Amino acid sequence: MLYKFKSKGTGDLIMLQPNGRRMLEIIGKIGDSHGDSDANKGIILPEQMPVALAALSAAVAQEAADRKAALARALERNEDPPHFETISLRQRTLPFIEMLQRCEKAGHAIVWGV
Repeated sequence: MLYKFKSKGTGDLIMLQPNGRRMLEIIGKIGDSHGDSDANKGIILPEQMPVALAALSAAVAQEAADRKAALARALERNEDPPHFETISLRQRTLPFIEMLQRCEKAGHAIVWGV
């Protein structure tokens, strides 16, 4: 499955299902309390975008801190450095963050699954 995020203010943003789902989980649009059907379609209103941007920024900062801590622990224990995903969360979120920023500025909602 693909997530196709659409808005009048930007071009479409297409993500593979695991990546799109993670973005939606981070910004609180889907999660444990939401069913899978809630993940298939939805909307992010302009007034929700500052909170979504803050959540994405916090998740990126947390991942960077976790990676740094894991490397430090490995060095302390004289172990091989841990292996991380090749593409960081910072890289995966950048297009979505840019879309959110543009849409917030223009006052356009972002939708998916419609």
